[in-house]
Amino acid sequence: MQAVSIMPLRDVLASRPKILFVGINPGLRSEAVGHHFAGPGNPFWRLLHAAHLVPEPLTYAEDRRLAEFGMAMTNLCPRATRSASELGRDELEDGRRALDRKIRRLRPELVVFVGITLYRAFLGRSRLGTAGPGLKPDRIHGARVFVLPNPSGLNASFPGFADKLRWFKRLRAAVARTGTDQRFARRSGPAVLFNS
Repeated sequence: MQAVSIMPLRDVLASRPKILFVGINPGLRSEAVGHHFAGPGNPFWRLLHAAHLVPEPLTYAEDRRLAEFGMAMTNLCPRATRSASELGRDELEDGRRALDRKIRRLRPELVVFVGITLYRAFLGRSRLGTAGPGLKPDRIHGARVFVLPNPSGLNASFPGFADKLRWFKRLRAAVARTGTDQRFARRSGPAVLFNS
């Protein structure tokens, strides 16, 4: 029997994306299949289409296509875990520094943290009065900041599809306010892939 070698989940990046989605770290299923938000109970891809952020339904197996629509995707920490609570403080700090450099290099218009806890972890301080999802007053290297609730089916604060869809629609409205709305414009060339 041959051992299976698992590669780190690769980022989907493009220069100057309209949106840079940031997750906290890959789940075990995402690492195993090599695609973002691949968990069987995670509606992230359905939410993107239902909110009209992408013009056609996508599955996790098509995550590299986000670059066609001016979007990119990365994680704060590259190590896959069953739960984000398994990440160590040093991993989070290393991830925060790496993400800061990535944002500076890519220059997205909007950094979208997929999870309220992740937003707090990145900024490294309590955000009283701005702790929930939505558009934030913060800027990171000129990029506006938006926070989505974690789309996992385990998110008790936003349990149903409709609870999460409301915030994906608000993200869609924030994207429209960033300038020319080109959400369905395909970019030339393939997605640029990097290891985290």
